[in-house]
Amino acid sequence: MKRFYVFRGLTWPFRYLFSLIKRKLGKLDLLRIEVFVVLGNDTHLFVKGRVVEAYKQSRPSDKHNVFHNILATLRRYAGSSVPEAKVVLSLGDLKTILITDEEGVFERYHHFKNEKEKIAQTVQFSLIEEDGLKAEKKFIDKSVLKFQKTFPRAIISDIDDTIIISKATNIQEKFWLSVSKNAYTRRPFPGVSEFYRLLSSNAKYPVFYVSSSDWNLFDLIKDFMNYRNIPRGPILLKDHHMSLRNIWKSGGGSHEHKVDKISFLMNFYPKLNFVLIGDSGQHDPEIYAEVINKYPGRVEAVYIRQVGTVDENREKELNALLPPNRIAWVKNSTEAIEHARKNLDL
Repeated sequence: MKRFYVFRGLTWPFRYLFSLIKRKLGKLDLLRIEVFVVLGNDTHLFVKGRVVEAYKQSRPSDKHNVFHNILATLRRYAGSSVPEAKVVLSLGDLKTILITDEEGVFERYHHFKNEKEKIAQTVQFSLIEEDGLKAEKKFIDKSVLKFQKTFPRAIISDIDDTIIISKATNIQEKFWLSVSKNAYTRRPFPGVSEFYRLLSSNAKYPVFYVSSSDWNLFDLIKDFMNYRNIPRGPILLKDHHMSLRNIWKSGGGSHEHKVDKISFLMNFYPKLNFVLIGDSGQHDPEIYAEVINKYPGRVEAVYIRQVGTVDENREKELNALLPPNRIAWVKNSTEAIEHARKNLDL
């Protein structure tokens, strides 16, 4: 992964310049604002999204063949992001301009200035059409997702090899799954929907998804969740978007960003306690151990799906942080469901 960041560092000036040249020559297609996250609490609003050239993408289907899915992957990763585009964020009386970075990404962490901003239920995004930029839609409205009451628990879950079968520890298999399948033909682990609905009281409690997949897969993951009846919730993915050259690296490398994103959720919703769900294939046990140490008393339970050989030292380190009946190393969702029904207040 270190080589990937070196490559990105060397090539991003050229990618950035190419996008600017296309913009100056008027060769950019219609532009699309893709909104990833709109979260609110009592004092702040957090938004994240990007501006890209609007690519045509058919809806996924379980009848699509491998060729169709590969073509859809090419479209997803070949779309040009637009740096230095200006997006107007409107909330209550607030109107502020967000400028996209070299990857076309915009982000804002905003402190509410008045009651009108605080009680606003929707936020609007619109592109400033200058230098030949043309928007696919004049504006986009998104609901502000707030969790203002106390819930018995919230859930933070990994995605790859926790919910969706990804073969993250096998590069060749992972790559083939990434390009040859779509949201309807990717397979979840059996019983995942039942397990998550049990923990969330049939999706009444907040559920967040944190993954090392990149933002190009946002729509695929969202469609997959809907199709498989897995509780919907905010999806926080890895920054530094992938390209076709390195799509196979999506989900790999350093996972420190997951600690950062889980910490953000812990701080943004300080009244919520969490159940953490992941797998042992990569670094989830170590990440969750760090989170438990950082936020004592905030983690109700941890579920780790065992991948490959059992590592007793790894288990011992995590098991020491919570009572024995609050750490579960499971082979499948059936074991997780049995443990939750026995040990959690459901």
